[in-house]
Amino acid sequence: MHTPILWLILGLLLLIKGADWLVNGATALAKKYNVSDLAIGLTIVAFGTSAPELIVTVLASVNGYDEIVFGNIIGSNNFNLFMILGISGLIAPLAVQSSTVWKEIPLSLLAVVLFFFLANDFFSGTSPLISRIDGFILLTLFGLFLFYVYKQLKSDPSVQTENVLKNDLSQLKIWGLILGGLTGLVLGGRFVVNNAIEIATVLGVSEKIIGLTIIAAGTSLPELATSVVAAMRKNVDIAVGNIIGSNIFNIFLILAVSAFVKPISFNPSFNSELYLLAGGTLLLFIAMFTGGKRKLDRWEAASLLVLFLVYTGYLVLQEI
Repeated sequence: MHTPILWLILGLLLLIKGADWLVNGATALAKKYNVSDLAIGLTIVAFGTSAPELIVTVLASVNGYDEIVFGNIIGSNNFNLFMILGISGLIAPLAVQSSTVWKEIPLSLLAVVLFFFLANDFFSGTSPLISRIDGFILLTLFGLFLFYVYKQLKSDPSVQTENVLKNDLSQLKIWGLILGGLTGLVLGGRFVVNNAIEIATVLGVSEKIIGLTIIAAGTSLPELATSVVAAMRKNVDIAVGNIIGSNIFNIFLILAVSAFVKPISFNPSFNSELYLLAGGTLLLFIAMFTGGKRKLDRWEAASLLVLFLVYTGYLVLQEI
């Protein structure tokens, strides 16, 4: 039992480090070709923090572990919303821009609602499934979301992405980072998926629970690090924007790519987690009008955190 746990931890470390190397190498390469900070932030950095979830879900989809796919995506979004925002909001109250309140948060709620209806196939009469057509719909919406973010940042010159890498690197080092990052992501993803399945089998717990807890938390570590550091530095817009953007990314991009690779059978038992995600997103929206205006106060962040801990405890007790 100890060996799969160690391999799982190694896989998570490889995912995180692989994403870091890939972002640094790709950013350095983009800088050599005079790509703007804005374009780098919209593509390379945004993709880098979501790369662990992407690799794990695609590998799980290829191997037919559909509950790992949904557990990772839904679990990561819940972990982002409740745990990461909860911790970040305890460090410092999180003030939010007006556009985030009226556009990004409602869009993230719309993504959850769309996910719910596409997955359950209420009107088709077939088994619940995220099909390739559903994937195309989600990917189209992802493209529109990227265009919206591009227009938003372009109209606000004060919002810029910091250079991830300051030093000039040789072409050899750049490509070494890129290839090393990709290798780390693929190997880490394989280690995580295969050993998570083995751990679930040995413990007698479902793939769903492993996906919703261990894998979801592990693949969300880049978002946790980014948001906590941003909160400590009082860059609160980054802390909130990172989480809301990541949740939209996970549904519109990662779920879409996984469905393109292979249609994914949906277990309706995940609906309770989707209800939680939708309810948490709605609570975040309401929190913008209670206490400090357009701000997640400490008591509201603590409420999110406690709710998530109670929910996780309930999940674990169900399996005992």
